[in-house]
Amino acid sequence: MDEHTRDSSVAPPTGTPTGWRPDDDLWEHATLRRATVHGVRLYNAGEFHESHDCFEDEWYNYGRGSTESKFLHGMVQVAAGAYKHFDFEDNDGMRSLFDTALQYFYDVPNDFYGVDLLDVRTTLSNALDDPTVLHGWQIALDGERPSAREADFAYADSLDE
Repeated sequence: MDEHTRDSSVAPPTGTPTGWRPDDDLWEHATLRRATVHGVRLYNAGEFHESHDCFEDEWYNYGRGSTESKFLHGMVQVAAGAYKHFDFEDNDGMRSLFDTALQYFYDVPNDFYGVDLLDVRTTLSNALDDPTVLHGWQIALDGERPSAREADFAYADSLDE
């Protein structure tokens, strides 16, 4: 565990996803969980640029090729692809980003830090053929599909400072 990714204020999950250390009652990388919670909520609220920023900022904490890096880089691509689709109607750009995300997600556990990556992979794969599957789709976290709260926007805003 890296000291720079610890944060005792990050709450435990529902269940025991990959990344949670139940014997120690803490996250392997709590700042990754924090960024994931904020990024997923913002994505689910349609705030794709802010979601992207949450994942991207945390991504810089990890070495190239680590599972954490691959997960975060993939989530950056998911948010960017949705941004391309919804804000610019650029489905070719979306497809390129989703193809890359799927490559990053290869070998990342399906329950990584509480994200239902099997559902993410399935949705991205389906969106390559039919981008409309993104309409109404939200990312599941700890078995729920949470939406953004004021704290999520504040977190994203703090990344610009």
